[in-house]
Amino acid sequence: MPELPEVETSRRGIEPHILGRKVKGLVVRYWQLRWPIPRDLPALLAGHKLQAVERRGKYLLFRFSHGCALIHLGMSGSVRIVNVSEPVAKHDHFDICFDAGKVLRYTDPRRFGSLLWAAGDVGEHKLIRHLGPEPLSDDFNWQYLYERSRKRKQSLKTFIMDSKLVVGVGNIYANEALFASSIKPIRFAGKLTKAQAKCLVENIKRVLAQAIEQGGTTLKDFVGGDGKPGYFAQELLVYGRGGQPCVRCDKLLKEIRIGQRTTVYCTRCQK
Repeated sequence: MPELPEVETSRRGIEPHILGRKVKGLVVRYWQLRWPIPRDLPALLAGHKLQAVERRGKYLLFRFSHGCALIHLGMSGSVRIVNVSEPVAKHDHFDICFDAGKVLRYTDPRRFGSLLWAAGDVGEHKLIRHLGPEPLSDDFNWQYLYERSRKRKQSLKTFIMDSKLVVGVGNIYANEALFASSIKPIRFAGKLTKAQAKCLVENIKRVLAQAIEQGGTTLKDFVGGDGKPGYFAQELLVYGRGGQPCVRCDKLLKEIRIGQRTTVYCTRCQK
């Protein structure tokens, strides 16, 4: 699943090509994604200039003077810029066509993404209003994390992956941040100390920022006929390395399931 760094890389990749351009039309080939694409959306978009390309959590926000289009990449979706003459492939479900022949093409083999519309304040949209702060913002700090964790009996990994607490700390980055903080993922959130909260917030911000920076080298992938979802080579220390030696102590990393998600940690280094 595309996580926050992949979505942010997508945003940065497509923004220079479509920002300020006027929509010529919306071509929908498959209307039923996770939710149905609004049937009046082609008429709502046509003739309007794109004013901003933003991200909120894992949602891409395309702001216009009269509202905002929301795109979610789902489990396997991707967006890229293609020329209007680019042949359509099997899983290319919709195109937002701009002037100067630029086309934003959405591809999704599993069809679990979405394209929706918010006529009013997008921050009040039902999919957005309950989201927690952005992890790289000042609103996400150790005091906030510590206070919200009090008396919580769920695992710390599940806790920091809750989008109502903070957006975008997906499975990969939760594993990595907890390892960097030397905190066991199965530890109760309510047992988090102030010192650990400081360390964990610092590492969440660091691993996400590092992943976004690494993603910057793949921006070219969002232009052309063979654009990819935005996954990029990452220096992962625990995720995907279950049964392999810990990079710190050489003890074999343990792999378990927490909330149906793969969790990898070091039983010696993480307490």
